[in-house]
Amino acid sequence: MHEQASRTPARARPARWRVRLSAVAVLAAATTLTVAAPALAAAPTNPPPLTFLTPNGAVGRGDIFITPTGDTTTYANGPEILTRDGKVVWFHAIPEGLTAADFRAQTYEGRPVLTFWQGTGFGGLSSGTDYIYNDRYQQIATVNAGNGLSADGHEFLITPWNTALILAYTTATANLTSIGGPADQTVIDGVVQEIDIKTGKVLFQWNSADHVPYSQSEQPLPASASTPWDWFHINAVHFDTDGNLLIDARDTWTTYKVSLHTGHIIWQLGGKDSSFRLQAAPGQTLDNADEIFAWQHDPEAIGNDEYTFFDNESAGVPEFSVSRAVTVKLDPRDRVATLIASDDQPEGLVAASQGNAQTTRDDDLFVGWGALPYISEFSPSGQNLFNAEFPSGVNTYRAYLLPWNPSGTAIR
Repeated sequence: MHEQASRTPARARPARWRVRLSAVAVLAAATTLTVAAPALAAAPTNPPPLTFLTPNGAVGRGDIFITPTGDTTTYANGPEILTRDGKVVWFHAIPEGLTAADFRAQTYEGRPVLTFWQGTGFGGLSSGTDYIYNDRYQQIATVNAGNGLSADGHEFLITPWNTALILAYTTATANLTSIGGPADQTVIDGVVQEIDIKTGKVLFQWNSADHVPYSQSEQPLPASASTPWDWFHINAVHFDTDGNLLIDARDTWTTYKVSLHTGHIIWQLGGKDSSFRLQAAPGQTLDNADEIFAWQHDPEAIGNDEYTFFDNESAGVPEFSVSRAVTVKLDPRDRVATLIASDDQPEGLVAASQGNAQTTRDDDLFVGWGALPYISEFSPSGQNLFNAEFPSGVNTYRAYLLPWNPSGTAIR
């Protein structure tokens, strides 16, 4: 049995509902009996409950931001804000058949706003729109992908200069004979776009196929050339501390640092062509493939050349015994990446998809366990401070603990 790895000492970081059928109306007459058809059950309007498994709520300051998804026959899905002790602040039910993702508080034009993606096909060739709501819960803007693409739900990030960084997936045909594939394989490429929110103009575009060889993929080729090969699976774009981009690709097991100005790759961490030699600090463990992470999500720069990642360790078949949130220290001069801390999934489970690990204002780590129905919080020393659980069949793509100040009320 894999024991939970301890984290390094504290260090500085920068920041039922039940369906009720209508009663059958029975009308008796002298010779006839008329039975009214039962009314159709209304669609659920309440979000799924989040059950706290620890005595108190989340420890850090702020509110909990989630997008509960799944079991639409019992619960409504959509963006939701909860207080630290589980009271609903706001819930926005979305239409059946749609999915919401990446719900959080951000700043736009100096004001607090709520942002999320809504669409179809999340996790594959998705299609959707990014939304911005003000602090009175009114929609004030939408953001769509440009150049004939559609916005994907893995990331919607407003920049300090009030543009948007979004993701998109697109198909193409590639000659893969050099890696043992067909000459006409349909592939799914990952795209980053910077969008001018007011005009919709594309200010910057980065396509994985222009910068990363297909040979870096860990995803097996499909049996048919016409079956789209999701070789890259882009799932995050964040800023590094120097203003360049961190682009994450689940299916190459790699995070790429990319120049925001030229698009060229500055370094890459993990996978088949890492720029760094990988090692583990005392008390820490690389996975079975001698990798720091596999099938990962959500690279976050926390300063001092340290980064956090959500380490899935699975895309269906586990590479390691447990999913975890990991912290990595980079040595840019000697090109060494050291796993210095890890927080294992408290129930010892593996998340086959999704997930994030956010450093809070209180230097804790707030973790959404992706495909697993759990949320956790860990102290800088690795103490598990908080656990919460959704009903079976429900999860959230990401979970955040963030300050929210609607209409001038006190920040929780």
